Amino acid sequence: MKTALCTILISAFAWAETVPVPKITQLPVTADSYPMNTASHDLQPLDLQKLGYAETEFIISGTANVYDWAPDGSLTVKTPNAPYATRILVRHPVNPSRFSGTVVVELMNTARRFDWPMMWGYTHDHLIEHGDAWAGVTLPGAIQGLKKFNPNRYAAVSFANPNPGACAANGKNAAPDQEEGLRWDMLSQVAAALKAQPPAGLKVERLFMTTQAGDIVTYINAIHPHAQLADGKPAYDGYLIKNPAGAVRINQCAQAPAQGDPRRVVTPTNVPIVAVVAQGELIANIASRHPDSDDPNGRYRLYEIAGVAHIEKYPYSALPSFADQIAAVGAAQGTPDWPFNAKCDPDIPLGGNPLLKYSYDAAVLNLHNWVAKGIAPPKAERIQVKDGAVVLDEFGNGIGGVRSPFVDVPNATYFTTSPGPGTCAELGHSMPFDSARLKTLYPDQKAEANKIAQSIDKMVKDRLLTESDAKRLRAELLPPKGGK
Repeated sequence: MKTALCTILISAFAWAETVPVPKITQLPVTADSYPMNTASHDLQPLDLQKLGYAETEFIISGTANVYDWAPDGSLTVKTPNAPYATRILVRHPVNPSRFSGTVVVELMNTARRFDWPMMWGYTHDHLIEHGDAWAGVTLPGAIQGLKKFNPNRYAAVSFANPNPGACAANGKNAAPDQEEGLRWDMLSQVAAALKAQPPAGLKVERLFMTTQAGDIVTYINAIHPHAQLADGKPAYDGYLIKNPAGAVRINQCAQAPAQGDPRRVVTPTNVPIVAVVAQGELIANIASRHPDSDDPNGRYRLYEIAGVAHIEKYPYSALPSFADQIAAVGAAQGTPDWPFNAKCDPDIPLGGNPLLKYSYDAAVLNLHNWVAKGIAPPKAERIQVKDGAVVLDEFGNGIGGVRSPFVDVPNATYFTTSPGPGTCAELGHSMPFDSARLKTLYPDQKAEANKIAQSIDKMVKDRLLTESDAKRLRAELLPPKGGK
C-alpha cells in the first residue's frame, strides 16, 4: 500500500510540474571531429551552406522519469528523475528573416543501429524552400552506434538504466545497462530547449514532431497530455506521422500494446495531427483509421496515398556515408543505389515514384498553415478496402485515396510490394503497359498530356501538392513546351 501511495504522489507531483528546460551544450566541429549524420557526409551529400542553411549539434542533458502505462491509458511514474543525455542535430536558415518560425523535430530511425533521418530525406527540399528548421533527435537504439563512431565526441550521451535488473526475472531485460523509457521526458525537454534557447537566436514559434510509427503514437497517447511548457502550451504544437500503425512499449520491462488495445490507435488531442499512409502500408493500418476532424480538441487529418509503397529511394539518400556507417556499426549494407544486403527476386531498382515524398511536403505545409494561420487542411477520401485487401481498378492500381496522375492517367501498374527477402516486401515496383495498351488508352498524346496537367492542377487546387512539387512533377511527366 505504501508503494502504491508513493507512486500516486509522485505521479501527481510530476503532472503539477511544467517541462523543465534541460542543459544545452553545443559540440564544436573540428578537423577530426564532426557530427554523425552531418549533411555533407550523407549517402547523397548536401551542401547546406550553399542553400543558406547552417548545421549545429548539441548535447541535451537532464533528468527524466520512467513511466508505466496501464491498459486504461493512465500513466504513472515508475522511477523518477533519472539522468540522461542525448544529442540533437539542428539545421536552420542562416538568415533569420528566412526562418518560418517552424521547427520539425524528427525522432531519427534506429532500424540500422545508427541514426537515420528518414523524414529529412523525404522533406528537406520543402523544408529548405519554406525556411523551416529541422532538428534530428537521437533515441536510445542509436547510442552505441554514436559512441563507436566517435567515443570522445559522444562520451556524455547516455540513457543509463536507473534500475538495472528490474525486469530480468521475466526475460525482458535485453539491455540492462540502458533504459529506453527515459526518452519520453527527453523528447518533451528537447521541445522546451528549442523554444527557450533556440539555435542562433531564432524565434521558434512552432514545433512539430515527426517520425514513422510507434514512438510518436506512444508519445501522443501517453505523454502529450502531461507535457506542458512554462507558457502553459503543449511541448509540441502538432504532429506528422508516417505510417501510424501501432505503439511501442513505455519502458524496457513493459510489453508493447497488443492488437486490439486502444492505446495502439492515435488519439486526437489538443493540437493538430496529420497522418500519411501509403497504399502499401494501408492493411497494417486499418485498425488505426480515424475520422478527419476540425474539433479544436481533436484536429485530425488522414491521407492515404494511392499507388505507392511503404518506402522508396528518397529516405535512403539521408543515410550516413558508407564510411560513417562502417565506423558506427562495423558494416554497411549493399551499395548506394541498393542499400540492402539482399536483392529482390526478380531484381528491381529502388523505387523512384516521388508521390509519397510530395505528400509529406504537402502535409508539412498544411500542418504549418493549420497551426500558424488557422487554415484547416483539405480532406481526402480513403482508399477502398474489401475483405482485408485494397480494391484495385482495371489497371491494378488502388481505388480511392489521394489521387495523382500516376493512378488517374496511368501508364503502368504500381505494385506496392515485391517478392524477395527482407525489405523487398516493403518496396514497390511498376510494370509498364505495353505499347499496344498505351495506344489504346492514349491515341492522342496531346490529350494524354492535358489529362496529366489537369490531374496535377487539381492536386494543387486541393492543396494535396505544393506549387514547387507541382513544377517538379510537370517537368517529369509532361513534354517540354514546344516539344513534340
